[in-house]
Amino acid sequence: MDYDAVIFDVDGTLVRGECLLPGAPEGLRAVTDAGCQRLLFSNNPTRGAPHYRDRLGAHGVDVDPENVLTSATVSASYLAEHHPTDPIYLVGEARLASILEAAGLELTDDPSTAAVVLGSIDRDVTYDDLGAAIPALEGDGAFYGTDPDVTIPTAEGMSPGSGAIIAALEAMAGRSVDAMLGKPSTVAAEAALDRLGVPAERVLMIGDRLNTDVELGRRAGMATALVTTGVMGRADIEPGAEPTYVFDSLAELADVLE
Repeated sequence: MDYDAVIFDVDGTLVRGECLLPGAPEGLRAVTDAGCQRLLFSNNPTRGAPHYRDRLGAHGVDVDPENVLTSATVSASYLAEHHPTDPIYLVGEARLASILEAAGLELTDDPSTAAVVLGSIDRDVTYDDLGAAIPALEGDGAFYGTDPDVTIPTAEGMSPGSGAIIAALEAMAGRSVDAMLGKPSTVAAEAALDRLGVPAERVLMIGDRLNTDVELGRRAGMATALVTTGVMGRADIEPGAEPTYVFDSLAELADVLE
């Protein structure tokens, strides 16, 4: 099968912490050699595109910020389209707040005035912070999460992710989020395909998580690949839900694209 574009997850797929994963340079080079478009899509809700230009640039990988999406930038774009003037109560970090405000969105510290609640990772969250969100959750406003990643890979091992915070908010609200905005949502898939301008069936989605990266591709009708350098491996694949490919190294991508 020939592909016109390849979407890469970042953490656990291309990098772990500040280290480029073995096989990543060869995989990226294979995409260039095949004449395919390349899009990076991270579920990190605290970073925008320039961060990945700098982060991968430090390893000699040239990244155009126009070819990067994150759950933060997708969330900001979605909220700017659907809730342009609604006050948003954020349970999340300052960097996400800055990305939302840069998109022209209004954040509020008063939960009683919130028309939207957005949950995300917050490495400084406290018991009181969660309690303060209850009045916003008790209303009938919209309730979103940036991404469902319960854990995230770091150089030191696994750490809690957005999904852990959002699960606490859902428990207090007595309801699930109206939508997750990052991978594997339809919102995320549409954002990626719009950026690429390529039909889904001509796209290969590669990542280290079956429930976000591979699931995004599956729902959208893309080919999918699990790379076992991150969170999930072959033992995690359930019968009937197999990705198109399984790589133990991104270097194996060259064989698919030749």
